[in-house]
Amino acid sequence: MRAVFLLPGYENMPETLAEIRQAGAERVVLLSGGSAGSGDLGNAVSRYMIESETAVRESGLPWTFLRPSGFMTNTLQWADQLRAGDVVRAPWAGVRIANIDPWDIAAVAATALRSNEHEGRSYALSGPESLLPANRVRILGEVLGRELRFEGQSDEEARAEMSAQMPAKYVDAFFSFYSDGTLDESRVLPTVREVTGGEPRTFRQWAEANAVAFT
Repeated sequence: MRAVFLLPGYENMPETLAEIRQAGAERVVLLSGGSAGSGDLGNAVSRYMIESETAVRESGLPWTFLRPSGFMTNTLQWADQLRAGDVVRAPWAGVRIANIDPWDIAAVAATALRSNEHEGRSYALSGPESLLPANRVRILGEVLGRELRFEGQSDEEARAEMSAQMPAKYVDAFFSFYSDGTLDESRVLPTVREVTGGEPRTFRQWAEANAVAFT
């Protein structure tokens, strides 16, 4: 084994990394997140990112960290609503995110896994556009050939809905990011192009490739 790609947040990360090192791996590429640079251990999402990065740093293995913005695939959360009608109700109507296609995260990861040129680097990754939720709904409607409408949820409604789906500490983390504004994922960054030599995929390209999920 020469290189390993890791997801963050798993228990016993130091032990796992020890096994990876014993197996002879030359480097590790860790998927992390933009909030890992905050140092905020009080935020449950940031905490597992920070702790995972710390474990990798302390493992003695050469490493590369990937810190992407929100995934375009998070849009699949709207699939049930769009299979039932033409209205998307979602939180944080005023929050712009330069969403990234996981395809591009994979392209950066594959590049870093195959070369020592990226060791010791933390790469902030984004897609090519900074979009509001309503912008994504509009583009998705154009791809689907439907007149879609976006309606923003109140924080109270969003918190109640999210609390039925995940532990309170993660609900609090996301409200800290997007209601309190502790995480800015709006910046369009050149990193994907700089690392891979290719342009990151647009949201329209992602929507065209995944349109069947919304029908």
